[in-house]
Amino acid sequence: MKRTRVAVLVGGRSTEHEISCISGQSIVAALDPERYEVSVVGIARNGRWVRADDGGLGIIARDGRLPEISADAPDADLSTCLAVDVVFPVLHGPWGEDGTVQGLLETLGVPYVGSGVLSSAVSMDKGFMKAALANAGLDGGRYVVVTDRQWRADSSACLAHVATLGFPVFVKPARAGSSLGIVKVHAADALHEAIESARKHDPRIIVEAAVSDAREIECGVLADPDGTPRASRCAEIIVNERHEFYDFEAKYLDDSATLVVPADLPPSIEDAVRDLAVRAFDALDCEGLARADFFVRADGSVVVNEVNTMPGFTSISMYPRMWAATGVDYSELVDRLIADALRKGTGLH
Repeated sequence: MKRTRVAVLVGGRSTEHEISCISGQSIVAALDPERYEVSVVGIARNGRWVRADDGGLGIIARDGRLPEISADAPDADLSTCLAVDVVFPVLHGPWGEDGTVQGLLETLGVPYVGSGVLSSAVSMDKGFMKAALANAGLDGGRYVVVTDRQWRADSSACLAHVATLGFPVFVKPARAGSSLGIVKVHAADALHEAIESARKHDPRIIVEAAVSDAREIECGVLADPDGTPRASRCAEIIVNERHEFYDFEAKYLDDSATLVVPADLPPSIEDAVRDLAVRAFDALDCEGLARADFFVRADGSVVVNEVNTMPGFTSISMYPRMWAATGVDYSELVDRLIADALRKGTGLH
């Protein structure tokens, strides 16, 4: 049997570089060598494309707490390393999950896992994402977007506009993930500093009104063999008192969050969340996979927090764990995503 040639694309220029490397290692380990001819292509922090001489994971170094693309890895020849049947771009954040790499692969005519250019770009920017969700009739909560031009022209007006949301609020980089750069602000006098802090990650900012007394619930969406989106069992994130919210440290660097899979929800509420996950997937024109994050209030009402078109994909990440609880194990999940990429191919569809 001819093996499918798969290039796993890892690293990237974003602040989620290390998480991409971990996800890539897990995916490579899950690919059956009898079915797949696997190569690993890395994007260094400076944007340089690299590849190990043996085509494997030798480009990933681990000198610190988290792995990264080695500065000593040899340059990749794109015409050679992307001469494959399918690419799995396990890139998180800007310059990878935002439609940029998807556009390159479309131009080259190389099938790839996940959403296309427009869906990836809209979903990456939390402001445009929430606008698209609202257009589809979904509740994305109250928010204010502050652009770089607005902030530089009149920061006082921006602060006044944000204050109309009330407090507390969450100040976030509009185009970042893994909770990087997010600050919870309880009073107006801390708002300026929080925005400046978030702007170190992205000059475009979104400020969201806090959803009080709500549970953090996540749900995975996966395309069936014919492309129809299906929702997984839900999961819940419970953060202990050391963290005010599910920040980067709570996600990756300590044990201060409990991940409950599947979530202990009444069936009617879980069904509602799963339905909303598919509706959000469709509203953003996603393909292949996505993870939708929600706030569920005590009265049962649900707010869509965000949708991630390339969620964390380590073996212990929420997306694979939710699908495992639904009956799809990690290896099957990877197989289905590659099959979906080959089914849809490239171009307009």
